[in-house]
Amino acid sequence: MSNNFTAQDVQRLRQLTGAGMLDAKHALENCGGDMEEAKQWLRVKGLAGLAKLEGREAEQGAVSLVMKNGVVAAVELRCETDFVAKAPQFVTAVEQLANILAVEGENALAGQQGTIDELRSSFRENVSLGRLLRLEAGHGNVIGGYLHTQAGRGINAVAVELSGGDEELAHDIAVHIAFTKPKYISRSDVPAEDVERERETLFEISRNEGKPESALEKIVDGRINGFFKDNCLEEQPYVRDEKVTIAKLLDQAKVVRFAQIVVG
Repeated sequence: MSNNFTAQDVQRLRQLTGAGMLDAKHALENCGGDMEEAKQWLRVKGLAGLAKLEGREAEQGAVSLVMKNGVVAAVELRCETDFVAKAPQFVTAVEQLANILAVEGENALAGQQGTIDELRSSFRENVSLGRLLRLEAGHGNVIGGYLHTQAGRGINAVAVELSGGDEELAHDIAVHIAFTKPKYISRSDVPAEDVERERETLFEISRNEGKPESALEKIVDGRINGFFKDNCLEEQPYVRDEKVTIAKLLDQAKVVRFAQIVVG
């Protein structure tokens, strides 16, 4: 393929066809810089006139999760409507992208623009690659994952890496994270400035409730523990048995890291 064209050629092709910038660039690359052939290429591919889609909000979508060979990977594909997000063609595409991410890594997704272009052309919606996650187990560690589905599409993907424990435990932790959405593993991971900001907020809330000034410190200490329970994985009650904290469930195992993608 030739790159015998300029940025001005790309802009001119966009103006002539209404194609997106990347689509126009791909067309010229595939057609050796020939403007007329590029116009026809865009027309045949159904990409002419798609530039107007680029500015439209894409708050719907689907996510797929794949686990293989010590790697857990997830890909989010965004679109405008849940009707498209649930379409078999769309769901299949996001599953294929997740497999590519798991096996070949993030750089390989750059070569999948054609798949996304086809979806945009087929559905006439703004379709784009969203968030990605890929965890590869460290030496001696195990990984787990969970994908929550709704109406035939994945909407909530979680990946977990454990030191100690086994894959079943990693899966159980991933299921818990899917529903509680913690931000941190432990309270030591919470930035000090965030804790201080929360304490200040809780002091103001408690004062506004008419709590006595002499009791504020103790009240806020209790409430800040609630903040940690909401946001720190290890301190949360396990969703399948609220009498057991995640720290107790882990026993000698430790969460090394986790990642989550929730559509929307």
